[in-house]
Amino acid sequence: MVQLKKSMGERKVPTPHVCRHTFCSNMAKSGMNPKTLQYIMGHADISVTLNTYTHVNFDDAKEEVYRIANS
Repeated sequence: MVQLKKSMGERKVPTPHVCRHTFCSNMAKSGMNPKTLQYIMGHADISVTLNTYTHVNFDDAKEEVYRIANS
């Protein structure tokens, strides 16, 4: 890990926790059923999955509006 940090210079090394957030966000954006995602993530409460682990931005919301408008 030390060698990896040295080779990356000043950039931060992604942690397993960051990868977990990224996985959850990507699965939600791809349309995975939220209850299935909750189960895979091991969350007892769906709000943890949807409010803590999934991250959307303006572009994501814009794409979803266009998708709905064009269906």
